[in-house]
Amino acid sequence: MANPASTDRIRLVVLFGGASAEHDVSCVTAAHVLAAADRSKYELIPVGITRDGTWIRNDKAIATLADPNLSLPDALEPEGTEIDPLSALQRAGDATVVVLPLLHGPHGEDGTVQGMLELAGVPYAGAGVLGSALCMDKAMAKVVTAQSQIPQCNWIEFQAGSGEIENLIERAVDTLGLPVFVKPANLGSSVGISKAHDRDELGTAIELALRYDEVVVIEEAVNAREIEVAVLGNRDPRSSVPGEIVPGAEFYDYEDKYVSGAAGLVIPADLSDHEVAEVQQLAKRAFLALRCAGMARVDFFYEENSRGWLLNEINTIPGFTSISMYPKLWEASGLGYSDLIDRLVELACERHQVRSGFSTDH
Repeated sequence: MANPASTDRIRLVVLFGGASAEHDVSCVTAAHVLAAADRSKYELIPVGITRDGTWIRNDKAIATLADPNLSLPDALEPEGTEIDPLSALQRAGDATVVVLPLLHGPHGEDGTVQGMLELAGVPYAGAGVLGSALCMDKAMAKVVTAQSQIPQCNWIEFQAGSGEIENLIERAVDTLGLPVFVKPANLGSSVGISKAHDRDELGTAIELALRYDEVVVIEEAVNAREIEVAVLGNRDPRSSVPGEIVPGAEFYDYEDKYVSGAAGLVIPADLSDHEVAEVQQLAKRAFLALRCAGMARVDFFYEENSRGWLLNEINTIPGFTSISMYPKLWEASGLGYSDLIDRLVELACERHQVRSGFSTDH
């Protein structure tokens, strides 16, 4: 499929909600994107997925989303007419259908929906099946980036049923010291993440993480600056100016990211030209190593006068709320919010065209 001409109106399916702990975050993101998308270019089709997995077409959202300054209580909820998932992806006349998945966490950011979209043969924004799955699984992402010699902090992995938690606590303390961060391997938006300062807190943190996933990642707590870089592109990606997170809490948690907005976002980060070039290059290396496409936010720790840059994680569907780092980084780099949406649609079509051109002959 060729890229649509600039005059073609695209049927843009905005997919949000989902059956994950990040459902609310996804709804907020979708509200902002729908409010900002250029309606002269797109026929906007809001499709929400409820917490129980039901697909809902929410056409009334287009008429009501006039205010771009939305907060969590104003999040767009999946309401409207229940539909078959594939019906939302059907072409209407000659219009090109492009899907913008805004599904954070499992059942959306982990390659599951991407696989469905591949089978449906429609272009979609963001990483494909493998890249999505790798970046969603923090443990596997660390394995792959270590193989690519991208520096990161020390960590260990634990799988439910593989041993006693008491033994894990001792291994974590012996290997990483205290404090440590405990994370579910397959979740984002800081859901289920805890900072443990002693053995008792570590046990509680592990139990919390295991509520969300069967694999837990425990990382050393580093005394470092938190620097994030937005990446945009396919095989030849661009990196934005870096931004710095100054947490309003002890660490950059869910409340900071999506509710209170207490965290300080310093854009651009106070870094030398050499440091900027170094982290931008590392961000692109990580993006390509993990088979990302379209978009990703690459998060780093920066240990000044010590180990330097340490990769934290990559988010293949970063938040797009009014206080989210990803669109703010591109705005500071000269690409506005609505233009960023346009570019993501273009990249989706470009990637689909390349993949559609591969031979299926013997």
